[in-house]
Amino acid sequence: MLLLQNARIASENSPVLREGDVLITDGKIQAIGPNLAAPEGARVIDARGRVLLPGMFDAHVHFRAPGFENKETITTGSEAAINGGVTGVVMMPNTRPALDSATAIATVLENARDRARIPVYTSGCVTKNREGKELAEIEGMRELGVKMLTDDGDTTADPAVLLRAMQYATEFGMFFASHCEVPELAGPRALNEGVMSYRLGIKGSPACAEEIIIDRDIRLARAAGAHVHIQHVSSKLGMETIRWWKSRGDVQVTAEVAPHHLLFTDEHIGDYDTNYKMNPPLRTQADCDALLEGLIEGVFDLIATDHAPHTPYEKAQDFISAPNGITGLDTALVSLYHHFVQPGKFNWDLLVKRYSAEPRRLMGLPVAAIEVGQEVNCVLFDTEAETTFTRDFMKSKSQNTPFIDQTLQGRVDLVLLGSEILLER
Repeated sequence: MLLLQNARIASENSPVLREGDVLITDGKIQAIGPNLAAPEGARVIDARGRVLLPGMFDAHVHFRAPGFENKETITTGSEAAINGGVTGVVMMPNTRPALDSATAIATVLENARDRARIPVYTSGCVTKNREGKELAEIEGMRELGVKMLTDDGDTTADPAVLLRAMQYATEFGMFFASHCEVPELAGPRALNEGVMSYRLGIKGSPACAEEIIIDRDIRLARAAGAHVHIQHVSSKLGMETIRWWKSRGDVQVTAEVAPHHLLFTDEHIGDYDTNYKMNPPLRTQADCDALLEGLIEGVFDLIATDHAPHTPYEKAQDFISAPNGITGLDTALVSLYHHFVQPGKFNWDLLVKRYSAEPRRLMGLPVAAIEVGQEVNCVLFDTEAETTFTRDFMKSKSQNTPFIDQTLQGRVDLVLLGSEILLER
């Protein structure tokens, strides 16, 4: 038994934190209220001044297994998630071999059950080996519980193939997550086309390379009666395109935004810092402002990190040669608090809704909530403490992040899942 006293409890339904004690017994919330008596034998934690919120859920992560375990493993990736207050994730299928068959899915899910302390789900490929030519083994993956189909890392290039996949898999209740990019326009995928690309002398990737496919894939979903989820949106016009389609009401479209696209611009690249190199690339402050507006308004249904680990050797290459991507699981919750909740740009309810509740709803999972009778799935967050993201602090196998050695306000103190204490500082 565990009694959390004097907690400030966050939910997706109210911007106001309610104060109270929370009694936990056998992995369930038994009681919530003021001045609860501690049962005999119960451990008591004074949570005064700290916020108790549901565990976060990240619907877009790369754990690199199988094939790239030098960057990340299911174990290290899931421990990074716990370190950041995330209690469930969905892996992307751009591994080696790609997750395009029942055999590949079964293997990775079995490994996840053995090696992760949190629920780890996976998406499956739309096409075999993500080559965009022939449909993957969709039925077999569905039988193993796969809900999300994506060729993430690349766009499913042939719209006829994607349309056929949508028409087929929608009957099984599956949905499609789209990495939106016209490769012929995107060029070397190095950085945004604009002032910084000209200054650094590198061919930039224009926002229209992303925006064209956003519109294309939503149109295909409308034609097929499918649900399409637009991944890691980075531009103002991309957000506005999704907003317009949602306003029509005749297509099922959801969308996500990553913390790095809310926080950083191409100006942060400075002197070719590859920790700011990602795809889609960082764009302008006007894009950041529009993405934040879209998150608050609800154009974006969820926050997802696109956690993308790479080795120090890879990121030490020249800017064009270095791979795209940054890690995000260790840093997301604290950075979102520091930059948005603490200064009052949005409240805890939006953070809980967009980074805990809605990602679970997207995957057809029960929503974590701090209510009597619910399974325990929560994070105790200290708003007065600080977190310094040293290499020793990070649990990801890779530390390719702009936050390395930065100190931010806020700290994940406790992570509870069922009857287990996954983390306690």
